[in-house]
Amino acid sequence: MSSSTLESFKVETSDGVKLQTRVFKPKDEEARQNLVVVLVHPYSIMGGCQGLLRGIACGIAESGYRAVTFDMRGAGKSSGRASLTGFSEIKDVVAVCKWVCENLFVHRILLVGSSAGAPIAGSSVDLIEQVVGYVSLGYPFGLAASILFGRHHNAILRSPKPKLFVMGTRDGFTSVKQLQNKLKSAAGRVESHLVQGASHFEMEGLAYDSQMVDIILHFLASL
Repeated sequence: MSSSTLESFKVETSDGVKLQTRVFKPKDEEARQNLVVVLVHPYSIMGGCQGLLRGIACGIAESGYRAVTFDMRGAGKSSGRASLTGFSEIKDVVAVCKWVCENLFVHRILLVGSSAGAPIAGSSVDLIEQVVGYVSLGYPFGLAASILFGRHHNAILRSPKPKLFVMGTRDGFTSVKQLQNKLKSAAGRVESHLVQGASHFEMEGLAYDSQMVDIILHFLASL
């Protein structure tokens, strides 16, 4: 039996887009109310949606923290249209985090981005005062992916906030060397965690959800 509950809401962005949003709550409402984990899903144009993060969100909630997922513009039941490079979606992340602070009465957020959601979340980190840390799951730093997402890189690399980059050693978008080279220029506290033998899309699968939860919670405990 699950030890978490689920509620759905609509969140409106500054430009009028309505985002379908889910809040995963521990059944023990008194548990760890001081921080919420907001998760940003993979590339909408390739079918990314909040459902891909359900397993991780459930695991976080079952560990005592509230977790929030949402469909970015143009995905799932959210209105609007997805953008090619993910810059319009920054408004979505900012709106959801603002809603979280105002409606869940919290002043600390851990922002987690998966695949293309990682650069979008990374560009949002310093726009949201309440974000105290950032976790990337498979940030697409590679040369080909940089055609779409390269303009997002500097925002997270220059941020002074604590950040963790998680990547499979067989990631098809970014090599281990490319990741290490990028992180050399990162400001503030920066960590990386390599998942041995995992490819980019394998790491997004259900088989890795519990491992991702453990990694996120370990980082969260250090904030």
